Amino acid sequence: MNRNKFIIIGFIVMCFNSLYQYSWNALEPLLKSGFDVSLVQIALGFTLFSIFSSAFQPIGGHFADKFGPRTIGIISSVLSAIGFLGTYLSPNIYVFYITWSIGSIGEGILYGIAANLAMKWFRDRMGFATGIVSMGFGLGSAIANPFISMVNNYRVVTLSIGLIEIILLPILLWLSEYPPKLTGQTPKQVILTLKFWLIYISFVGAVVPLTVMSSELPVLGKNLPQQELVALISILPLLSGGLRPFFGYVADRLGIVRTTLLLNVIITVGATMLLLEQIAISTVLIGFAGGSMITLYFNIAGEIFGTRFSTVNSGILYTGKALGGALGSVVFAILYTISLQLSEIYTTICGLIGVLTLLTVLIMTPKPARKIS
Repeated sequence: MNRNKFIIIGFIVMCFNSLYQYSWNALEPLLKSGFDVSLVQIALGFTLFSIFSSAFQPIGGHFADKFGPRTIGIISSVLSAIGFLGTYLSPNIYVFYITWSIGSIGEGILYGIAANLAMKWFRDRMGFATGIVSMGFGLGSAIANPFISMVNNYRVVTLSIGLIEIILLPILLWLSEYPPKLTGQTPKQVILTLKFWLIYISFVGAVVPLTVMSSELPVLGKNLPQQELVALISILPLLSGGLRPFFGYVADRLGIVRTTLLLNVIITVGATMLLLEQIAISTVLIGFAGGSMITLYFNIAGEIFGTRFSTVNSGILYTGKALGGALGSVVFAILYTISLQLSEIYTTICGLIGVLTLLTVLIMTPKPARKIS
């Protein structure tokens, strides 16, 4: 069987998945003005996305690992499209919360399936293959965001995306499948290990600066010229997605945990740049490392715990994104209303937690043999 087709399927799915996260900066002003709500109210929409996409990923992963990704993937494709079509039809912010949450469930399950198509079929080149698939998670938004920024009505945007998704994605998921005869630890075995929870805490901490930049860049950059802000909103997902294959290639040779630790350090430095009012540098550094960081945490779980149950195991790990999403959106927004400096210090501390806990995992993990292919 030609396994390369699963890379293509995963990549396209990831392009649409990215619109929920990396197009939020472009959608947020349209949604805020369209529903006529406050910053905290609209930030709750991003938090709901983080919660529902993360919470349902291990549930969807369970069915994907047990029965294959096809049926659960098609259902999730429809749910993801409902998120955009429902937003188009929403008469108020509360209906938007409901439909966006439904769409986020589909997005989360699709994310896990797309990433694991690469992890399961390319165990010999896990970092690079997953990097190619997840490159779509930034590239999709990098293409869409300039067009979204030119539109003054969120309904036009969400209707267009929703119609494309509900036609294309079910077809792609109908063509997807996992390879047979995989090995690995069960979710019950995984969650009873100290190493898993150290990885989990590290993931939550590292996600916060990325979430802040993904959801609150228009707020942090409110004093920047409009053209510069639009450029940064487009650059963030481009960097986040475009560099994932490169860092995956590096991880296959340097080691997945070591490479992820390096990225966490870069993210923390980027968070520190906020304190120095260097918004552009912070955006570049966090974008440079953030997207690849999330992908490599999936690979950490697959490498340490095996790939037989990797969709559900990585899904459990991915619930850390819900916590990181809440910490990086609503909690950040609340702290921001108190003090800009306080919110920036908080973001930096979260990144530092991500570094220190993963360093502990690295010390606990034997150095893998250097790979040559």
